Amino acid sequence: MKKTVVLAVIFMYTAFGFSQNNMVKFQANITNKNGESLFIKNNNIIVKELKGDKNGSFSGSFEVKEGMYQMFDGTEYADLYLKNGFDLKMTMDAKQFDETIKFSGVGSAENNFLATSTLIDSKLDYETVMKLDKELFEAKVDALTKENASRIAKEKLDPNFIALQKKSFDQNIFQLRVAHNQAVMAKKLNSSKAPQFDYVNVEGAKVKLESLLGKYVYIDVWATWCGPCRAEIPSLKKVEEKYEGKNIQFVSISVDVDKDLEKWKTFVKDKKLGGIQLFADKNWMSDFIQAFKINSIPRFLLIDPAGMVVDADAARPSDPKLVEKLDSLLK
Repeated sequence: MKKTVVLAVIFMYTAFGFSQNNMVKFQANITNKNGESLFIKNNNIIVKELKGDKNGSFSGSFEVKEGMYQMFDGTEYADLYLKNGFDLKMTMDAKQFDETIKFSGVGSAENNFLATSTLIDSKLDYETVMKLDKELFEAKVDALTKENASRIAKEKLDPNFIALQKKSFDQNIFQLRVAHNQAVMAKKLNSSKAPQFDYVNVEGAKVKLESLLGKYVYIDVWATWCGPCRAEIPSLKKVEEKYEGKNIQFVSISVDVDKDLEKWKTFVKDKKLGGIQLFADKNWMSDFIQAFKINSIPRFLLIDPAGMVVDADAARPSDPKLVEKLDSLLK
């Protein structure tokens, strides 16, 4: 009988240990928290909601598939690398979100690496990088690549995490090259005659660029499926409101595929999008889009009242430089 009890106790502790190793334990202490819950997401799907107390303490255990996740505190978020068996403790002041986030415990090396990467990325002056000539741009890319490799080599990181980081870094460098190439080509278009378009609006009527001239034209090239494009909508609405009645037209051109025409119309109406909303024929292959060498979105263009290109890669609505530019032109 004694032997049976001992075996049962051993089994209970073994099972408990096994279950703990097949879950992530996550604790967080947040000063100046933004919300009452933290949300752990994967591909924008909530994996776990962690409810906090009045002191900003959050905790919970949950199963995951090894990989990249995001932790949301209100609208702020941080990237996480999660794996069953991790026992993570996080501290942070939400008023200095990226600057103060720290991890300890099992899995902390990978997540502190991600936190540092976010800080490094935030300090990179992309506008300056985009203005570099080819030689200096390649030198900058080489320096970023060496810095990333050095950081990985210094830490004892999970091999799967290293593989994911190398893949992510390569993708980011590729996107940086695309953006730089786009900026170089766009610069050549400045001060040239803008190509024409003839696109349908939400009501199905055709609108030509030439019909809008006599005023400045600020163009947003976007798509309903584009997250960064949608993120600019609130800022675009504010800019449109600020310059209402001024000598400027705001135009949004969607490059959604033809089959999504009705989806685009619904989106425009549901989101109460302002300005002149147009749908490009042949989406990415439309003559106007091709003429501006547009291969990534959102992309913003500024054309003067005479139809000349002021800026073929204009500032985004969320960039204060746009208001500075428009103020100088419309004063």
